[in-house]
Amino acid sequence: MSDITHARLWRIAGPIVLSNATVPLLGAVDTAVVGQMGAAAPIGAVGLGAVILATLYWAFGFLRMGTSGLAAQAHGAGDGAERTAVLLRALIVGLGAGVVLIGLQIALFAGAFALAPASAEVEGLTRQYLAIRIWGAPATIGLYAVTGWLIAVERTRAVFLLQLWINGLNIGLDLWFVLALGWGVAGVAGATLIAEWTGLALGLWFCRDAFGPALRAAWARIGDRVALIRMVAVNRDIMIRSVVLQACFTSFVFLGARFGDVTLAANQVLLQFLGILSYALDGFAFAAETLVGQAIGARAVGEVRQAIRLSLIWTVAGGLALGLAFVVAGPWLIDLMATDPGVRAEARAHLPWIAAAPVFGALAWAYDGIYIGALLTAEMRRLMLISAALYALALALFLPFGNHGLWAAMMVLFAARSALMLWRSPLVAAQACLPPAVRE
Repeated sequence: MSDITHARLWRIAGPIVLSNATVPLLGAVDTAVVGQMGAAAPIGAVGLGAVILATLYWAFGFLRMGTSGLAAQAHGAGDGAERTAVLLRALIVGLGAGVVLIGLQIALFAGAFALAPASAEVEGLTRQYLAIRIWGAPATIGLYAVTGWLIAVERTRAVFLLQLWINGLNIGLDLWFVLALGWGVAGVAGATLIAEWTGLALGLWFCRDAFGPALRAAWARIGDRVALIRMVAVNRDIMIRSVVLQACFTSFVFLGARFGDVTLAANQVLLQFLGILSYALDGFAFAAETLVGQAIGARAVGEVRQAIRLSLIWTVAGGLALGLAFVVAGPWLIDLMATDPGVRAEARAHLPWIAAAPVFGALAWAYDGIYIGALLTAEMRRLMLISAALYALALALFLPFGNHGLWAAMMVLFAARSALMLWRSPLVAAQACLPPAVRE
């Protein structure tokens, strides 16, 4: 183990902050490009379609997080064969899951539209978007495994280059397909599909040394019973946690749609800001996954505590700084992303909630990385279920107050996750004192 310092954390987090910032930037460009069509329906359709796919895909987000935690601990323990085997197992699951989603697309989308009370125009455009984007499912889910592995071994510059390629290509094709060729919502979907598959190819190239000398030993261990049981347990817990968390965000979008197309579009604009905030702060969480995971793999308790301390400091400071930035620049960004006067006015009225988000949620974003690095996934699952129950209660209490009540319920979710994870955080350092066989 190298010393865990501010500089080392930033060497890991810096490229991730930059690469993650391009992800919501892509959503913002998608929104801005279709916003130039001068109507609320295309904005709502792209937003609704993206949320439906995010809900489906992020159910498999455990591959990114589980791969990162498992590979980091194997790396910290000096087990190169297991480190490669973790990647191979995750790729097999990811590619297979994508094929299954393609096969089930009719039933899945029918269920989504049964839950989303959007207008006929928005639904028609959303169906067009989804019919194209779904063919990128294997690539998108497979990329979770690739990204998690690269983060675990501190190759975050490669992650940055990967995201830069995917999102840069996507943005360039967005502008060409929609503004130059006039393909509208279908153009946005086609641009994403091309970027996803080329991104998977590039990501596998960045992981090429995993397929070198260690491959033979890793392949022999790919079916190891103990490792598979641990992988299943870790990924099961993260999947449940991710499904519940994504369900909370999906319910937010669906419930907002009940207030009309203008509110749906305004919330979509503001969710781009929330995305920028969360993705940027995830850079520090990802660094925590790597540093905490490696330290626990090496059974170095002092390094675990230092990794926790540094990740909390930078996540909270970064969150407060970004919240202030959105207070200042938010109105200008809203005008840039939407031309409809009603959407602009509605988004401005709810902008203060974006500034409040890091106050309530920064600790939760930091502890996500800390708990994943420690593979305290069962605890994450339990705390997420409690937080979701409190969010549901807040919806029942606040939804009668309209869209402001909906945003207030979201802040309750953030605050509950932060408080509960802080309460149970002493379990993290305790993991480093245990042999791998008895860790949670």
